[in-house]
Amino acid sequence: MRHHSKTCFGVAAIILPVVLTLTLRAQEQNSPDRPAQLRAEVRMILVPVTVVDRRGVAVNGLGQANFVVLDDKVPQNIVSFSSEDTPCSIGLVLDLSGSMRDRLKSAKEALTEFLVTANPEDEFSLFGVTTEPLVYAVGSVNKFTSDTAIIQNSIGRAPLGGSTALIDTIYAALNRMRAARNPRRALVIVSDGMDNHSRHSQQELVRLAVEADVEIYTIAIDAVRRENKTIQELEARRGLSYLEDLAGRTGGLHFVIQNRKEATVAGERIGLAIRNQYVIGYQPHNLDSSGKWHRVQVRLDRAQVQIYARSGYYAR
Repeated sequence: MRHHSKTCFGVAAIILPVVLTLTLRAQEQNSPDRPAQLRAEVRMILVPVTVVDRRGVAVNGLGQANFVVLDDKVPQNIVSFSSEDTPCSIGLVLDLSGSMRDRLKSAKEALTEFLVTANPEDEFSLFGVTTEPLVYAVGSVNKFTSDTAIIQNSIGRAPLGGSTALIDTIYAALNRMRAARNPRRALVIVSDGMDNHSRHSQQELVRLAVEADVEIYTIAIDAVRRENKTIQELEARRGLSYLEDLAGRTGGLHFVIQNRKEATVAGERIGLAIRNQYVIGYQPHNLDSSGKWHRVQVRLDRAQVQIYARSGYYAR
């Protein structure tokens, strides 16, 4: 199996939006009878980080002292650190379009293996990629459920067919994640990367993905013959690259698989990666509310590992 990452030893980009704001007012008053009020603002940035070894297996046992965080190249003081397995809200995006005819069993097995690793308090929502985005009624009014048996049954019965609105389906899934109950949120996408029926553009989806508080994990099913260069195969190659880019920008892992065995390994490793994350918190020195893009990097004091995290955040 080929496990792809844009990140090499020592550096990764990251970040989740501001999650904590504490405000005290500070203002000088003209009246001597009114005491002056002090204003201070503290904003906490939380950074979920996944560290894996050269086999793609999650690395556990690291501590706060092992990490360095930079915000726009400025070193930051880490004020909180956690490695606990907290519940996650997860959207599963399964490509059911016609181009998956010979690959659907592998795609379903990847998601089934992923569900084995679930935390009992996780919740799931299921989306199908067809001519139009398909949202399965798997739970309550917000379409999430913690019952993995319901999800597995829906995956098993999901039919093949239709055109491919992959970008529109991922777009819809990211919007649906706003209704999730857990602060930690992720999408797991299994697809061949082809798209021939979406109304949203790739650029629109990238913008939403970067702004959303959701990590995207991708399992790309590669059936393209290297020696051929037809238009369809070149489109497929670009689709696989796009899935990798989505994962890289949002801090998720990206796998390229070619058979059912590799599919189950990818599903398991993504599940374990979600279960074994480090969450680093810092209060940025240079944060404002201008909407400016902040590039964030994480460095680790050891070699032969890969770090996965988001590429940055917009100051709000």
